[in-house]
Amino acid sequence: MLGPVENHSLPRTAAFFDLDKTVIAKSSTLTFSKSFYQGGLINRRAALRTAYAQFVFLAGGADHDQMERMREYLSAMCRGWNVQQVKEIVAETLHDLIDPIIYDEAASLIEEHHTAGRDVVIVSTSGAEVVEPIGELLGADRVVATRMVVGADGCFTGEVEYYAYGPTKAEAIRELAETERYDLARCYAYSDSVTDLPMLESVGHPHAVNPDRTLRREALARGWPILDFHRPVQLKQRLSVPPRPALLAMAAIGAAAATAGLVWYTSRRRASAV
Repeated sequence: MLGPVENHSLPRTAAFFDLDKTVIAKSSTLTFSKSFYQGGLINRRAALRTAYAQFVFLAGGADHDQMERMREYLSAMCRGWNVQQVKEIVAETLHDLIDPIIYDEAASLIEEHHTAGRDVVIVSTSGAEVVEPIGELLGADRVVATRMVVGADGCFTGEVEYYAYGPTKAEAIRELAETERYDLARCYAYSDSVTDLPMLESVGHPHAVNPDRTLRREALARGWPILDFHRPVQLKQRLSVPPRPALLAMAAIGAAAATAGLVWYTSRRRASAV
């Protein structure tokens, strides 16, 4: 169960979500491999290799060494890609590829945190060109993601400017806490991987979601909640929950209607008594 609605006289709070296998059922970057192949960014061999990498990722997760190998492979693969073309491909295929693999449980949690007055921040090792549109789709307030170096020609150089991974995620959360005045002791975090242990340790309410074996062991030892997300569902199939301003407007309308009803009922009682 989540905590009560935030008291806005206190420091602000947030919920930090890892993305892959926590909010969505697959690797966000590898999910677009077919689209990148169709767009001419990768060849058939690379497409098959990324499909295999997706299988390995889903079957057993990825430890530190596997994540490093994946980072090196993806950095080399995207060298020379035109950034604008990547953004266009992601925008064109986002709903078809990502919408069906969003965990229903994660989407509900995001809605609950927003209703409670908390910001929602996606913190992902995947590239910003992929994560930022997904964050917007999910209604996240902020996104922390890996950034690649872009050359003067508008193409990726293959070098990494900022790598959102492991301790770096925790550093990003602490920096956000300073700038946004988050009280980390009252913040929440969710992840499936032991590589995100520093991120989980940085908040007062850590949660292991579909955890790998090592993270499950850590969560059990520390008494952290373990959540099982297993129902991917298209967002458009869910009951639409209005954004926070709309919720406030609806509450105001409801209160006004209740007041009007009370006035009408009281006047009727008085007229009957005369």
